[in-house]
Amino acid sequence: MATEPMAVPQPLEGVAIARYVRVSPQKARLVIDLIRGVGAERALTLLRTARKRVARDVEKTLRSAIANVQRKAEDAGSSLDVDRLFISRCSVDPGPVLKRFRGAPFGRAHGYVRRTSHILVAVAEHAGSAVERTQAPTTTRGKMRRALETARQQQKVQARKKEKIEKKLKKRGKKK
Repeated sequence: MATEPMAVPQPLEGVAIARYVRVSPQKARLVIDLIRGVGAERALTLLRTARKRVARDVEKTLRSAIANVQRKAEDAGSSLDVDRLFISRCSVDPGPVLKRFRGAPFGRAHGYVRRTSHILVAVAEHAGSAVERTQAPTTTRGKMRRALETARQQQKVQARKKEKIEKKLKKRGKKK
């Protein structure tokens, strides 16, 4: 009889992407390089104190990624320690460029481009945290949400059945 291998819990990861941010990718990469591989709490502190305009957009994206991983943990019905999250990957890709023209002497025009960026921030928990999370008692928030959703779906199904029965009764009553 073969023994089954023990299941290793996968670390949770939350991803957020901010698209079409009106800043050049080169300027955004300066800020992204500050937070790569850093803990989430430390990254938020770095972004709040950074003296770059794009830091606000990166901070907003990071907060969204943290919220996404919290939601995943709640839906799975497990507890998550937000203090143990870190930036697992982050990147800036160039978005579409907006071509503009500026007036020049003698009725001519000189073209220039307004660059945009797509900012990706992924937050994950360490593998050790994942093992601790699975061994910790599960929270009821995720279970309650799932139970409420199934109850709502059942109510909708019951309401539809009731409407069908009422329609059938009305049709029968009209024919008589």
